[in-house]
This record gives sequence, structure tokens and C-alpha cells, in this order.
Amino acid sequence: MPGFDKTGPEGMGEGTGRGMGPCCVKNGLGFRRGFGCRRFFTKKEESELLKEESEALEGELKAVKERIAEIKSKK
Repeated sequence: MPGFDKTGPEGMGEGTGRGMGPCCVKNGLGFRRGFGCRRFFTKKEESELLKEESEALEGELKAVKERIAEIKSKK
């Protein structure tokens, strides 16, 4: 990524490139699920990563639902 400022190619943000730069190495995941960094995971590693991703998504969904409830209660 030009300038190493996490803006990605053409300023489109992190994780939008090919995963070939140093940012990919920092988190080891690239484009999640092992793509981008050219790293291949074992089934156990992939399962653990998918579980972590699932938990993160569940947390985000919970936050969204809480915000919706908050907005509705302010009417």
C-alpha cells in the first residue's frame, strides 16, 4: 500500500489489495479465511478462524439490533 497509511490501493481502504504487502503479514489473515496472503490453513485452523469470525459477526448483529431497539424507543 502506498505510503503505508492503511488507505489501500486508490484510497479504497485496508484489505482491498492483493494481500501482498506488510499489512497482510501483521494480522496473518489477509482477506479472511486465508485468502490474500497466499497462506493455506489446515482444517482445524480454518475452523477456528471461522468460529472467531462467526462470534465477531454475532457481536456486530447484536449491536445493530440494540441500536434498532434504541431508535424505536425514541419515537
